[in-house]
Amino acid sequence: MANRKQSKALVRKHIFPVRLSDIELDLLRIKSLDAGMSASELIRRNALMRPLPKRLSKISLQTYWELGQIGNNLNQLVKATNTALKIGRTLPASPELLRELLELLHQCRRDIASDDIDSEDSEEENEEDDWEAD
Repeated sequence: MANRKQSKALVRKHIFPVRLSDIELDLLRIKSLDAGMSASELIRRNALMRPLPKRLSKISLQTYWELGQIGNNLNQLVKATNTALKIGRTLPASPELLRELLELLHQCRRDIASDDIDSEDSEEENEEDDWEAD
């Protein structure tokens, strides 16, 4: 069988070294065998053809971080409340209220992460929704 001529742009002439542990190398070999392709092809497909995860906007990331700091402060208050409970002192805050606040805080952080990703997806959907039949 004659070799087909490839376009110069499609010829793979660059090597990109990757460091792997022994376990990672074994896993790569197993996955490539299971997929029925070379390890190089598997890495190319995973690296170049799979969409990257969405990133949070700077504002969302800063808000997410700030909420984490507030959560740290709430956790300190929870610890102080639990300690006061154990030794029979006056509670600095209501344990139920603190639990509710922590849950709300975690929910806000989850919403920030998912809303930022959803807003990018919904913009693409909105472009399709603008179309109307004649």
